[in-house]
Amino acid sequence: MDAAPGAGPRRARGGRGAPPPEPGPAAAPPPWARFSAWLECVCVVTFDLELGQALELVYPTDFRLTDKEKSSICYLSFPDSHSGGLGDTQFSFRIRQSGGQREPWHAEDRLYNQAAPEALQREAAHYFGYVYFRQVKDSSVKRGYFQKSLVLVSRLPFVRLFQALLTLIAPEYFDKLAPCLEAVCSEIDQWPAPAPGQTLNLPVMGVVVQVRVPSRADIPESSPPKPCGREKLLPAPVVLASVHELDLFRCFQPVLMHVQMLWELVLLGEPLVVLAPSPAVSSEMVLALTSLLRPLRFCSDYRPYFTVHDSEFKELTTRTRAPPKVVLGVTNPFFTKMLQHWPHILRVGEPRMSGGLPKQVKLKKPSRLKTLDTKPGLYTSYAAHLHRDKALLKRLLKGVQKQRPSDVQSAVLRRHLLELTQSFIIPLEHYLASLMPLRKSIVAWKTPPQIRPFRQDDFLRSLEHAGPQLTCFLKGDWLGLYRRFFKSPHFDGWYRQRHQEMAQKLEAVHLEAICEADIEAWMKDKSEVEVVDLVLKLREKLVRAQGHRLPVKAETLQRAQLYIEMAIGALPKDLQAVLCPP
Repeated sequence: MDAAPGAGPRRARGGRGAPPPEPGPAAAPPPWARFSAWLECVCVVTFDLELGQALELVYPTDFRLTDKEKSSICYLSFPDSHSGGLGDTQFSFRIRQSGGQREPWHAEDRLYNQAAPEALQREAAHYFGYVYFRQVKDSSVKRGYFQKSLVLVSRLPFVRLFQALLTLIAPEYFDKLAPCLEAVCSEIDQWPAPAPGQTLNLPVMGVVVQVRVPSRADIPESSPPKPCGREKLLPAPVVLASVHELDLFRCFQPVLMHVQMLWELVLLGEPLVVLAPSPAVSSEMVLALTSLLRPLRFCSDYRPYFTVHDSEFKELTTRTRAPPKVVLGVTNPFFTKMLQHWPHILRVGEPRMSGGLPKQVKLKKPSRLKTLDTKPGLYTSYAAHLHRDKALLKRLLKGVQKQRPSDVQSAVLRRHLLELTQSFIIPLEHYLASLMPLRKSIVAWKTPPQIRPFRQDDFLRSLEHAGPQLTCFLKGDWLGLYRRFFKSPHFDGWYRQRHQEMAQKLEAVHLEAICEADIEAWMKDKSEVEVVDLVLKLREKLVRAQGHRLPVKAETLQRAQLYIEMAIGALPKDLQAVLCPP
């Protein structure tokens, strides 16, 4: 299972990272290809008296993890701090792939990322680990306890789906062990690939789990998936309302007064540590925080659960430089002292199951965080730019009094945060669109004009007439918030993505302009060198467009191919042989 030093491809059987199979009329998909669309592998971590946490099993057995990844998975699959709690618990973690970033292994991977919302795209350089940990008394074990974790390793951030899957698989596995796991993996290998915008039926262990993977084209307030009408599934499917959304209201109940400030801290990419009593609370809170910006992509680093044994412990906790821009979830009390220099610390307790609204924690200065201070609260000196939305708090409080279901409360909170993020982003989108060259300025036989540069001062001046006040009633220092946002990784990530999309659109419009022009008239007075140059450029554009990197119509591609053939046909035979070798 160990990877060779410096190994790049790590799925020897022809899956991700392996060379594609030779094309042929009966080319079969590589082994475990469908399984790979959902999961990288399944791991079993157990407690060994001599070794501590140890990797007992990796399935499929030929999936290769580096020693660094194995160590991280082992330590992150067990609670970090001493806990006498018995029973089962679920949580998640995220680790950096130590073998280097892996390119998409086939076209379907790239197509998925193009169709999926940015927040749900398949990670290129990180693994998610979804853990089901069991700790029960067992007299047959020397230590007196059965301690074992079943871990699903994936590149997809589908926390709700994989937690539901573990709820079905793990209890059965702990009773029947390896044969059960092999059967489950074989079932997953029969699943259809995740397809954004489609409702999928995923059979596993006698149950059909029905999910809908969101699409980039979805309206944000779209309703949960509806059961498929064409199929009469027996047994009736278990319908998951979402593959990824958490119960936001339950997560943020104790800090509702500070949700808007937390939104600002996350938006600005500020270093934020979550001190929690358990991996379950830690990972859920970190994932909830990273979801605050949707539909904007979260571009900072985040670790839902982090331990003192992590290979990046020194890198992320050093005092020799400013804290890194990361949202860090920890449980070990040691971190209370270790991370006192961090500017923003959120200490949370175990969530209460009662229907009432928990006592709201106060905002506290970082200097008040002592090693033995166990009081929940948000410890920060940050002054919010926007005024608190009191109407939202009243609405949520009224929902508590009326015993409104938590999922409804979460929908209210999620919609508020969505509208807040959209109000912030829309002026940026409008300004960026104004930097695009006009369509009439794009001429077929000339290099298209450049996208004008983003000038922060020009954008800030535009806010007077086209600012967030048009869609959001919240008052405050919006200009100050934008100025700090420009220094954040989220602005950089948003701008890079949008600028790339605009450049592709510009290239597509230029290709359309060429295909709408009269190529025969253009070639009449052109030299052979100019015609050859046109052929080469059109071929390059065609390759990019056919690789789904340019938003162009099929008719335009056909016209471009026809123009290439016409241009080659007008050249002497010797040049034709060079451009179209036999």
